[in-house]
Amino acid sequence: MHHSRLACLVIDCKTDNLGRETGFWSDALGLPVKEVPEGDPAYAVLQEAPGQPKILLQAVAHESRVHLDIETDDIEAEVKRLEALGAKRIGLVKRWCVMEAPSGQRFCVVNPQRDDFPAGANEWP
Repeated sequence: MHHSRLACLVIDCKTDNLGRETGFWSDALGLPVKEVPEGDPAYAVLQEAPGQPKILLQAVAHESRVHLDIETDDIEAEVKRLEALGAKRIGLVKRWCVMEAPSGQRFCVVNPQRDDFPAGANEWP
């Protein structure tokens, strides 16, 4: 048995100035900048409202887009569940799995990201 839920909206920014992009999204969404995860300048996190998904910004080489992260306490079980629904595994990056929905959207399956996990998560056999 494992749990999963929406963890994060990730704003992929094709930029050489993530600080500028973080400032824009912070002001646009009215959310202060929370942190730079693990001191990595390629990432920034906005302070989420209680009960809301995290908002993560990351500097990327591909075109800018937004993708979802699904958090789980068992990445392999969740990936297999999603593959059974028609998603395909694209590859592993650091500690997460990049996947693609049947209609082509990319998303990631990640370890728990929010402090209250597994509150509100689905429970899967």
